[in-house]
Amino acid sequence: MGSIPTTSEPQLLAPEGKKNSAASYLYTVAFVALLLLFSYLGQNRVEKIPRGANRMWLYVFQVIWEFILLGLVWIGARLANLKFKDLIGGRWKSFESVLLDFAIAIGFWFASQLILGGLGYLIGLADPKRLEEAKNLLRAIGPHSPKELLVWVSLSSAAGFCEEVIFRGYLQRQFAALLGNVWIGMLISAIIFGLSHGYEGSRRMLLIAVYGALFGMLTIWRKSLRPGMIAHAWHDSFQGGYGFFLDRIGKLN
Repeated sequence: MGSIPTTSEPQLLAPEGKKNSAASYLYTVAFVALLLLFSYLGQNRVEKIPRGANRMWLYVFQVIWEFILLGLVWIGARLANLKFKDLIGGRWKSFESVLLDFAIAIGFWFASQLILGGLGYLIGLADPKRLEEAKNLLRAIGPHSPKELLVWVSLSSAAGFCEEVIFRGYLQRQFAALLGNVWIGMLISAIIFGLSHGYEGSRRMLLIAVYGALFGMLTIWRKSLRPGMIAHAWHDSFQGGYGFFLDRIGKLN
């Protein structure tokens, strides 16, 4: 297992001997602007989805959108002289390394939920009004049938892969390279991660930004996106499954 760096590390910035061009950074800024624009446009629209609406197409569209963003990141990575294996942190070298990443992902998920749960309580997300808002959000976008749940898990897997590449693999690295410090790059990427979830509301956006910072620290520690991808995909899948369960027992009505 890797050690936590105290300064910027070349392997987290750019391939040795290669410098990012001004075009690479301009592209990154344009990409961030696109993320924030769509986040802004998505505010206050999710909860307007009718209770009986078919969410299958919504999920399919979101999967397509995730991969469109991933394609844009591929272009940005090329401008920055990076390959996808550079963003992800290489490949698994043995079955033991697979098990280790899964074990780290599980431990990370449990620890992060304790942190986020405590923070959520401090910022008032546990009060009845905020809990009702959370239920409304689950009611609006959560799966309500076994088929929707299956597609939701597929969407969660796509989000776990794509969003970790986008935010921790690409943006975190780009801002770290621009500013010469992996920790500042991590914080900026985390803030953008929170702001890109406009449909969640301002308080949950703050919580998501903290979650992004935790994922960022995990990436710096492990020098790999794999544990974060596993934890991210599981977290989103769990949320959908939990919402589906609440709907089945009548707690979302």
